[in-house]
Amino acid sequence: MSEHRRKPPQPQGGGRAAARRGQSGSSPGRRAAPRGATGSPSDSYGSDAFDSGGEERQYGGRAEARRAAQRSTGGSRRRAAEPTRGGRRAAPGGPNGPGRGRGRAAAVPDKNRLIDYPRAGKYGWQRWMPSWKLVSGLCIGFFGSLVAVAGIGYAMVGVPNEENAAALSQNNVYYWADGSQMVAAGSGQNRQNVTIDRIPKAMQWAVISAENKSFYQDKGVDPMGIARALANMARGGNTQGGSTITQQFVKNTYLSQEQSLSRKFKEMFISIKVGTKVSKPVILQGYLNTSYYGRGAYGIQAAAQAYYGKEAKDLQPSECAFLAALLKGPTYYDPAGNDGIDKTATSEANTKRSKARWGWILEQMHNDKRITDKQYQDAIKKYPMPQDRKASKGMTGQIGYLVDTAKKYVLNHSNISEKQFDLGGYQIKTTFKKANVEALAKAVKKVEKEKLDPKNRELDKHVQFGAASVKPKDGAIVALYGGAGYENGHFNNNADTSGVPVGSTWKPFVLAAAMEHGTYRSEGAGVSPLSKYNGNDHLKVRNNDGTYVLKKDNTPFFQENESDHPWGYISLRKAMEQSVNTPFVQLGMDVGMRNVRDVAEKSGILDASFATLNPSFALGTSTPSAIRMADAYATFAASGKQAAPYSVTSVKFNGRGVEGFEKPRITQAMPEKVANNVTDTLENVIQNGTGKNALALGRTAAGKTGTTDENKSAWFVGYTQQLSTSVAMFREDPKSAKLLSMNGTAGEESIHGGDTPTQVWTEYMKAALKGVTDIGFPDAEKIGVIQDELGAPSPKPTPSVEPSETVTESPSPTPTESSSPSPTPSNTCGFFGCENDGGTENGGTENGGTDGGVSSPPAPTDTTENGGNTRGNGNGNGGIFGGPEG
Repeated sequence: MSEHRRKPPQPQGGGRAAARRGQSGSSPGRRAAPRGATGSPSDSYGSDAFDSGGEERQYGGRAEARRAAQRSTGGSRRRAAEPTRGGRRAAPGGPNGPGRGRGRAAAVPDKNRLIDYPRAGKYGWQRWMPSWKLVSGLCIGFFGSLVAVAGIGYAMVGVPNEENAAALSQNNVYYWADGSQMVAAGSGQNRQNVTIDRIPKAMQWAVISAENKSFYQDKGVDPMGIARALANMARGGNTQGGSTITQQFVKNTYLSQEQSLSRKFKEMFISIKVGTKVSKPVILQGYLNTSYYGRGAYGIQAAAQAYYGKEAKDLQPSECAFLAALLKGPTYYDPAGNDGIDKTATSEANTKRSKARWGWILEQMHNDKRITDKQYQDAIKKYPMPQDRKASKGMTGQIGYLVDTAKKYVLNHSNISEKQFDLGGYQIKTTFKKANVEALAKAVKKVEKEKLDPKNRELDKHVQFGAASVKPKDGAIVALYGGAGYENGHFNNNADTSGVPVGSTWKPFVLAAAMEHGTYRSEGAGVSPLSKYNGNDHLKVRNNDGTYVLKKDNTPFFQENESDHPWGYISLRKAMEQSVNTPFVQLGMDVGMRNVRDVAEKSGILDASFATLNPSFALGTSTPSAIRMADAYATFAASGKQAAPYSVTSVKFNGRGVEGFEKPRITQAMPEKVANNVTDTLENVIQNGTGKNALALGRTAAGKTGTTDENKSAWFVGYTQQLSTSVAMFREDPKSAKLLSMNGTAGEESIHGGDTPTQVWTEYMKAALKGVTDIGFPDAEKIGVIQDELGAPSPKPTPSVEPSETVTESPSPTPTESSSPSPTPSNTCGFFGCENDGGTENGGTENGGTDGGVSSPPAPTDTTENGGNTRGNGNGNGGIFGGPEG
């Protein structure tokens, strides 16, 4: 008989009942003895009452069993699995205990594992919670690795023996379009090192208080400073830079300006070495001598000269705080403004930012006990406004404006920062033709000498000119006139300025929009330039629904002409010829000012220069630059093809080309028929209208005069197929930069676009086109339908008109208010025939017809209100390089 089939011996204590109780662990409905009650290392899941040797377990009485259970850890509380029959491990608490169902094969902790994770012997969330030993071990390992990497990096990176090329700074060389050198300009000649004893203590402490308060305590790198900077930035508060003065000195002196991880690591390790080997005064001296302060000035000595015209040692605490503020970014903290580089960096915005940081730096110096209470009170009393920019060597005449224009173009078409650019080493080839630039300057000087006498006539003072010349179908700027020159204290580039309304030179865009889009009554069909509109003075303007345009006080808005000449209903062609305002204001309303704006924008006018869309928008309240106006008219000259203006053809750095300077892409801005018909109409302006002084050019040309309200500016923009040129004339208050009336200037009752600006244009174009064949313009195809203004009298039946036949208008009476007699009527002819001119201009000026410009708008929201135009520089509003185009 098998040993397992033997009858088990009777228990020694407790009798049969006790034996049955000892064997009832797996019986249904009965409670098993607590695990460990037998003192055996394990309990069985089943009813097997034998141990691994097959012998019967020996139990005592009930009390003994209870005592054994109390001595155990409690089956339901044990977590380690115990061996059972068949090699399996029991769940805690036995088969019916609380551990049942948690998995029969829970692993026993393996003390031989290097990392006990997930943790053996744990269940639920505890299994995934790392032990303190594991966490501390990983932290020690991580920081140990950092120390090892830092040690290796510190050992491998050495302090360079020489300063980098950037710290030495060079010049930039500019070239004319033919490749000959124009000028070498930049910071190479504007850098002087000074010793620490020649730098005022106030300057030293201004930089330390603003940039790195712990400078004299840190070891070259300040981890707490980096953390503090990040925290302050996250809160949006004022912050010192994360880099120490030592790090910035190392970057300026030994490293490139690239933003890369490797450069940052090098900067950190070199800074640590420099911090331990170089004295703090020497580091501070190097930092102040290599930092960029704007205006091409590297180092504190050059900055003191550029901003205050004095030696660094003579700087006052207030001036020191100002210069320290520039280190945050001179593009945005120089009160002179840099809106040609960034349209947000206007003079007004920069001055506001500079004053705020200047005051904050003085406050920090005071809080840090670096200046006394009296010094602080004296310094904070008055903001130390710096002097205007000065002309550097070679930047005289028009060269300064040419370099200014080219520099803006480079910065707007590359990833080169202003600081990098001013370090020098670039070779810039421009589009400027030396002969054209000289011819344009000569034309301005000739007319100024003939007409202006600022020494003897008060109203001839502060008169300025701006001009630009652009190649159609290309966009290259071949010449510009920016002003009297840097050497004469004139730093605003008048060719790339803003704030000077263009007046009636805007009317061609209104006509182009009408020919392309039609009016609300023409059902999408283009309007013919022979359409008639009321040209009388003082007319109410209608909305498309027939109601009148109202002013703010709900009274009707009346559009004025310059004179009260009763033109009656005249063709748009005639209205353009004589620059009559009322037809174009109503035409703009009928076409939609939004369509007029879109046509102008596609032609090359920048978005930032547009005025408010109200009735006066049609008369040139917008303020594009001379460069942009020349470029937009070049679109008409090129039969509707538009190319953005550009001034740089290539940029090289140390002999290697920089990308981004290909010619601009040519687009079809308007239908060819529209552009050619605008040209045909503008040819008539020169032949028979307000631009007759341009006939002295002696070749086929088209153009338009412009004069603004109160005679604050006068323009002439004209072109041939080879060249488009614009000329602006205005007076400006040198203190407020507001435009002044030119009534009485040059001894004339008023200045108009048809006289002085046209004379400058003609003188220049004669020289610029000398020896160039007169190829005329393409023929203008008949365009559009005759869509007279609502209310115009019905035309009488007439025979069909062939191009060679004459179309006549009833002669208008002679203007009643003219300073001199009007010339005899003349015939004005074009593709559409000839028109009888019943009273034109006074002696070749625009008084008889009108170019009188812009009347006050019906609503006060016009951003270029003519009562006090303020001019800006660059492209805050209409400069060539505003926005993505430049």
